[in-house]
This record gives sequence, structure tokens and C-alpha cells, in this order.
Amino acid sequence: QVQLVESGGGLVQPGGSLRLSCAASGSIFSIDPMAWYRQTPGKQREFVASIDSVGGTDYADSMKGRFTISRDNTKNTVFLQMNSLKPEDTAVYYCYATIKRAPGWNWSTYWGQGTQVTVSS
Repeated sequence: QVQLVESGGGLVQPGGSLRLSCAASGSIFSIDPMAWYRQTPGKQREFVASIDSVGGTDYADSMKGRFTISRDNTKNTVFLQMNSLKPEDTAVYYCYATIKRAPGWNWSTYWGQGTQVTVSS
């Protein structure tokens, strides 16, 4: 089965930076959009950024200019570079991917288990 594993979260001061990674593994034929979402306790998951297989990106307005999403297709990995972090960025960050596991199969969506980002002084 396909698995997505996030890493890179931690505790940083306001204004600091973190780089998150998410690696997809398992039976994978093709990945097109990959994305990052985030969630705080008691709230719904919020879209952060997405990237397609050829580098096209979308960002939530509050992240534009501060966050950068990228991917390494040779490693089935997506990254999120987070700069100028604010306390309100504190959340569990989740990796998302749409994956076709084999030719002729349907596209399916997958989620990682999340990595905690805490921004605090």
C-alpha cells in the first residue's frame, strides 16, 4: 500500500523557518498533485499549498510570499519551506497526494499522519 511520511516539524521562534518533507512510498505508478494542509485542535484541515507534477503551484493567500512548495519527482517527495513563521502557523501539517498505483487504475488520494509545527517565543 501507499504511505506518506512527513518529517521536519518542530518548535521555532516567531520569524524563524522550517522545512517540511513528505516522502511517498509503496506501489506508485504516477503522482500528480501533492499538497500540504494543516490543522489545529477543534478545527477543520486548512489548505496550505499544492504542486503538480510539472511544478505548477497554488498557495493559500496567507502563505504567499512566506511558504514555498517544491517536489523531487525522482524521490516521490514534496517539500514545504516555511519562512517568517508566525504563532498562528502553529498546527499539525499533513501531506496529501493523488496517486495512481498502476496503469489503468483509478486515481486515489492519500494522507500522511502529520508533523507538528509549533511557533512560539
